[in-house]
Amino acid sequence: MPRTHHTRLRLGLALAAGAALAAGPMIAAPAVAASTGVIINEAYVNGGSTGASYVNKFVELYNPTDAAVDLSTMSLQYRAAGKADDPTGVLPLTGTIPAGGHYLIQGTSNAANGAPLPTPDATAKFSFAGGGGTLFLANQTTALAAPSIGSLVNNPAVIDLLGYGSSNTFEGAAAVTPSVTTSLTRTSAVDSDVNSADFAVAPPTPENSGGEQAPEPEEPSGPPVTATIADIQGTTDASPLAGQAVITRGVVTASYPSGGFDGYVIQTPGTGGAVDLATHTASDGLFVFSSATVSQAPIGAYVEVTGTVSEYQGLTEVTVASDGLTVLTEAATTPIPATLAVPVDPTQRESLESMLIAPAGDYTVTDNYDTNFFGSVVLVAGSEPLTTPTSVTEPGSAEYRALLAANTAAKVTLDDGASTNFSSAANTAKPLPYLTVENPVRIGAAVTFTRPVVLDYRFDTWSLQPTQELTPSNAAEVQPATFENTRKPSPAAVGGDATVASFNVLNYFSTTGDELSGCSYYTDREGDPVTVNKGCDARGAAEQEDLDRQQAKIVSAINALDADVVSLEEIENSARFGEQRDASLAQLTAALNAAAGAGTWAFVPSPSAIPADEDVIRTAFIYKPAVIKTVGSSVILDDPAFVNARDPLSQVFALADGGDDSRFMVIVNHFKSKSSGTGADANQNDGQSGSNASRVRQANALVTFAAARRAETGIDRVLLSGDFNAYEKEDPVDVILAAGYTDIGEATGKKSYAFEGAVGSLDHVFASPAAAADVTGTDIWNINSVESIALEYSRYNYNALNLYRADPYRSSDHDPVVVGLALRGDASADPGDPGSPGAAAPTRLAATGTDASPLPIAALALLLLGAGFARIAQHRRRESAPIE
Repeated sequence: MPRTHHTRLRLGLALAAGAALAAGPMIAAPAVAASTGVIINEAYVNGGSTGASYVNKFVELYNPTDAAVDLSTMSLQYRAAGKADDPTGVLPLTGTIPAGGHYLIQGTSNAANGAPLPTPDATAKFSFAGGGGTLFLANQTTALAAPSIGSLVNNPAVIDLLGYGSSNTFEGAAAVTPSVTTSLTRTSAVDSDVNSADFAVAPPTPENSGGEQAPEPEEPSGPPVTATIADIQGTTDASPLAGQAVITRGVVTASYPSGGFDGYVIQTPGTGGAVDLATHTASDGLFVFSSATVSQAPIGAYVEVTGTVSEYQGLTEVTVASDGLTVLTEAATTPIPATLAVPVDPTQRESLESMLIAPAGDYTVTDNYDTNFFGSVVLVAGSEPLTTPTSVTEPGSAEYRALLAANTAAKVTLDDGASTNFSSAANTAKPLPYLTVENPVRIGAAVTFTRPVVLDYRFDTWSLQPTQELTPSNAAEVQPATFENTRKPSPAAVGGDATVASFNVLNYFSTTGDELSGCSYYTDREGDPVTVNKGCDARGAAEQEDLDRQQAKIVSAINALDADVVSLEEIENSARFGEQRDASLAQLTAALNAAAGAGTWAFVPSPSAIPADEDVIRTAFIYKPAVIKTVGSSVILDDPAFVNARDPLSQVFALADGGDDSRFMVIVNHFKSKSSGTGADANQNDGQSGSNASRVRQANALVTFAAARRAETGIDRVLLSGDFNAYEKEDPVDVILAAGYTDIGEATGKKSYAFEGAVGSLDHVFASPAAAADVTGTDIWNINSVESIALEYSRYNYNALNLYRADPYRSSDHDPVVVGLALRGDASADPGDPGSPGAAAPTRLAATGTDASPLPIAALALLLLGAGFARIAQHRRRESAPIE
């Protein structure tokens, strides 16, 4: 029976850990030109699972033309959901596909359930996931080299592409997730290049090039057996009665007639309450999938259902037809919520599947990326979000792998009781749940449960569902939790008589896309361009109105930062557009002055010597002339190590009324992103993502440059600032620390970046021994990474809920770092500052760095690593890397 289940993207780009978020694109890449040749006609992705129609997965191609097509120059390729690197499977094709005919590609099998396929025309040895992925037909027989997110779309080597479920790469919008008894089937031979429109779920109908079709799978036979809910659930992650018709009874505890779940939850009368997980081995709750009867089963009703048991992508359920429900008149003891902490152990979670629970203990938001797309929030027990493993452990170490596994196991998703994809054109008029302007859902915020929830396993992750679909209109009665507002209106006081900050300004381009030719765009819900996608050199706003919104947020943030020197990353290199190199920098400075007062800010002019091969984005400095003066000209490092990154920029500053003893040097950096590379830059799967070798070369070149500049100027007080695209324990940071610098932001205990449900710092200020001795305090002002992406200017009019405000919050995807310097030797911090929570009054730092202590969850990680747990929540989104 068809259904629509939403998926979890970490488009996650993310940036991170495989790794980092794209710097503000809209959700879906635009479609490729409509196909006029061979197309993907059907994809069955759950072969062999319990209750599956067929034992093998398959992809069926179709030739809509009137001539046979030679397939020998083509291949079927697959990339796992969330990935942004090489395909995870490639099958070169052979033979031909007849005019108006089909071509059957057999895939792998999850188990031995289901009927055999017709004789396949080709067999793929790789698997494609049931929960999401990207299948594409390529006009080459070899793998498309390291495609980035979205680069498969509009790629001339791609003939046709199907992104489904949790995939982050799709045409127009992703197709829904099919079940074990349905496939993704073309709705028309005309390819509109919108996957969600071109494919619908329907019973699978595999056909090979010879016209051979498989017989329809048989329905379960035999009379239904009477069983308790615990009998149906069993004590493992799969029902012992899967495929069997059953009769069971329970009290309705949750009902989802709207939102796409098309069913309700029943629980054995009188169960719940004080559950002892040591002895409670089988769940007393069960999901009933039945669009035909859900309206007749209100919460609180005692019912008997007759239907067939199955495992739907890991969730035990019974499918009930229109005549399979009886509402009983006899009395039944109402189940009560099990009051307990959500267990981490997957076996214990299984024993509570579909039961009503009242989560006990502390919970914290650790991921809010999908709040913007699917109305879900990822939580973790305790008072802190999860930490990116290479932020606190050595890459590739046993501790790294243990923490990675523990992070994955610890997450639980607070969902909205619906499968709504709010990024779909059909749903943008539907306001997002949970998020409001007054009460943002921020990473690191404490969560307070106010109503019971149902623990279930959906979309490849353990979830806490409200007892009915949550919408803004019913939030007062349905929303099961509230969130602490952790915003601070300014960074903590850092003392000193001068302050230095670093700020990644999220591709601030004064050249908008509509000024150039060839640009394609991410659009709002009315089709109006908002940000540039590809096709031209611009990377920021699509039109002036979009730039105005972006600029307003950046100006608000920088002025509130109240720093005297700000190093900037990701600002337009205007020379690439035929203008003066500083044109964009000058425009941002003028906007800052318009808000703060004439003459408040000045920018450091470009030096006379400029490398010939600069990137379209650059680094820069702005400063406050009333406090700071420049000494000499800026200097750019022109080194081959930065051929794929931004060249470091050096400038000497001094107090406006100070002498040579107040001089200090800042070198701003923006290392190569974590996007995958080839050869030595290939992802080593140690947590550092792609292009790590490039970043190590850049770190070595930087410390050499800094040493030369120190010798040239006689200045030992040096700060290396910027977006290094490397977490605290990664190799490039090690190079800089080994050269004698201190990562002074590490002492704050805060992180500047968030990805895949974990936080870490990609943005750093490294201090030489002389500079570290004069640091009076440091803060990472968490205004961006912890906020929902829904607040970005790039998401303006993306959803009916307008969350845009011209304030600092989500002005970028990186948080600014601010440092105080005692240049006269008598400056101190203000211990009464109301800034960042938990930051003690800043004091002078020693010249050596401090190591962050591993999170308490690391101990759990070591236990889980060898535990052989059966079912772990999967990463849902962005397994890419920090974008430029």
